Amino acid sequence: MAARPEGTPVWTDAMFTDVEGAKSFYGEVLGWTFGEASSEFGNYTQAFRNGKAVAAVVPPMPGQDAPPQSAWCLYFSSPDATATAEKIKNSGGTLLMEPMAVGDFGSMCLAQDPSGVLFGVWQPGAHEGFELEGETGTFAWAEIFTREPAKSDAFFTSVFGYNAKKMMDEHVDYKVFDLGGEMPVLGRMTMTPEDFPAEVPSYIQIYFAVDNCDRTVETAEKLGGRTAFGPMDSPFGRFAAIVDPQGAAFAVIDLTTTEGEVPEMV
Repeated sequence: MAARPEGTPVWTDAMFTDVEGAKSFYGEVLGWTFGEASSEFGNYTQAFRNGKAVAAVVPPMPGQDAPPQSAWCLYFSSPDATATAEKIKNSGGTLLMEPMAVGDFGSMCLAQDPSGVLFGVWQPGAHEGFELEGETGTFAWAEIFTREPAKSDAFFTSVFGYNAKKMMDEHVDYKVFDLGGEMPVLGRMTMTPEDFPAEVPSYIQIYFAVDNCDRTVETAEKLGGRTAFGPMDSPFGRFAAIVDPQGAAFAVIDLTTTEGEVPEMV
């Protein structure tokens, strides 16, 4: 597989105190199967769809404080994690984990943008990232949800060299980032006090593709998840935001069911 350009979403994982519960939930909701836990790397366990690696789940390390709630982390591709870490610091971000090698799989770091958005950086080695995208049960899209859009915009364009385009809609402050081509790689939504309670921090929302949004929501709710938003139609697909039983937020989208005209970006 050709190396993904720097700044391309390349992988996602989440830490769960109840890994078996997470495997059961996502196995039913997204049709994932799971590989063997890698004891050498903290029982990191990859998720598969049709035999292709699409995500991973991991328990807290022994002695490590468990997070107050689980959360999905998006990793961006980098040819040099150390160099990207320097750009993160020089652009006003905060490194939460310094660059480190993960065996021969690759190198990573964890960081936050100036508005508190958590993300990862992945320099591929033997593990190149998503083996399948844009199909049922796999990564389809991601959006930065931030309370300080000016800070987030400046940060991500500085670190990853994105071009930014704004949606022509006076009611929504929404941008898309691209790497010079026509295809966007990431969205950015401004969080408003009316729509997001003060206790909800800035974050990245990951969208997984599904073949029926409503049926997926029903399955998630049956298994103890809750619907935070939707299902709702859009020009890009019918989607909904879900919170799993352990508090990890994600979204699902049926890319084949669209409604309305795609808005202009400038």
